[in-house]
Amino acid sequence: MAVQKLYAGVKLRELRTRLGLTQKGFADRLSVSLPYLNQMENNNRPVSTGVVLALAQEFGFDVTQLQSGDEARLVGDMREALADPVFTGPAPALADLRLAAANAPTLARAFLDLHTAYRQTHERLASLDEALGRDDSRLGPSPWDEVRDFFHYCDNYIDPIDRAAERFAGEARRTGPLREATLAALRDKGVTVTFSDATDLRHYDPATRHLALSRRAPASTQVFNLLMQLALLTQAPLLQATLDLARFQSAEARSIAQVGLANYFAGAALMPYATFLEAAQANRHDLERLADQFGASLEQVAHRLSTLQRPGAKGIPFFFVRVDPAGTITKRHSATTLQFARYGGACPLWNVHRAFETPGRWLRQLAETPDGVRYFCLARDVTKPGGAFNAPVRRYAIGLGCEVRHAPALIYADHMDVQSGEAFEPIGISCRICDRRDCHQRSVPPLERRLRIDPDHRGVLPYQVE
Repeated sequence: MAVQKLYAGVKLRELRTRLGLTQKGFADRLSVSLPYLNQMENNNRPVSTGVVLALAQEFGFDVTQLQSGDEARLVGDMREALADPVFTGPAPALADLRLAAANAPTLARAFLDLHTAYRQTHERLASLDEALGRDDSRLGPSPWDEVRDFFHYCDNYIDPIDRAAERFAGEARRTGPLREATLAALRDKGVTVTFSDATDLRHYDPATRHLALSRRAPASTQVFNLLMQLALLTQAPLLQATLDLARFQSAEARSIAQVGLANYFAGAALMPYATFLEAAQANRHDLERLADQFGASLEQVAHRLSTLQRPGAKGIPFFFVRVDPAGTITKRHSATTLQFARYGGACPLWNVHRAFETPGRWLRQLAETPDGVRYFCLARDVTKPGGAFNAPVRRYAIGLGCEVRHAPALIYADHMDVQSGEAFEPIGISCRICDRRDCHQRSVPPLERRLRIDPDHRGVLPYQVE
């Protein structure tokens, strides 16, 4: 089998810039010639084994970062954007998109930002009577999408916050249960905590320093909200520094991200990195055992598994997704090559949609995407009751998965025929960019291919994809 060559020019340039070295100084430290380094940084030559070893030995660089998922994410996002009908010419070849993502990622992201701005402007013009006179009529991505993309391109792992949460959890657990230690830490900050029958999960009054939590919420949700509030009160400098680095375009996006980072701290404190990774490996990623061990919900455990991407101590690269009964993706994170559609819902052939039909059961699926990559997928419904007869009940389905080569490390993959190609179901990303010609669940035609309409013939679809 041919060995895949490693092109990582952008990563080399980023490391050299971060170290404050010239190309000549960097080349000397790597024991290579200046022209050779220049060729590697411009992706004209692959990174050699000797250079990989020198990066690790000379700079302590985690060489697994040379193969980050940024390129795959950018390629997937650009393919979806270029499928927009506004682009009337032939779509760029996949090889060209890969070159752009590898050699000019900043330009690729600028293109995606421009397309997002176009889409938003188009939507605003479609409802001009509503948009006229509004103060928030501005170009640029929506605050929610901007924050989603921030976590997306961080591999859903924020190292400083993750380590700060791990330190707090280590100190807290030496004194007793995490819940009691968190309550004590809040009391030390002058915060009074009460539990009531209110429908709001959490309400904090800065003036009185009073935190009210719902006693109707599950214990895992209560602890999570205690930790989230503690993060906002005790980790403000760290959160603000992270927000400054992100350079969000609006105050709304910054506020949404602040909540997201505090939630990240809460999840990382509830399930500290090293301890959780060890437990996940020991239990072969049994979500129910992990939920019981860490006092977390199944959704919290699945989400945490998708964040285990610490350099030098990475877990299995998982994707995690949550969908509502309408098929809308409400959460999505991926440390794998599988990327979710930026617009619209997920592929209807994916087992996460069937989870609503079998409440309380794990659904397993072997799936293959159009690029030939095979995955093990796990799905289950999640019900969040309101705690009272007349309170609304929220229903979601969560999906967790990884490339099939990691399947032996998952208890859920036992007794599945991962060696048989016939066992894998074909799935896609989004109908409008999916290359499959004979999908019986296709909702819209693929925008990158021509259609043939025969009035004298009707198959599963009313057209044929050429």
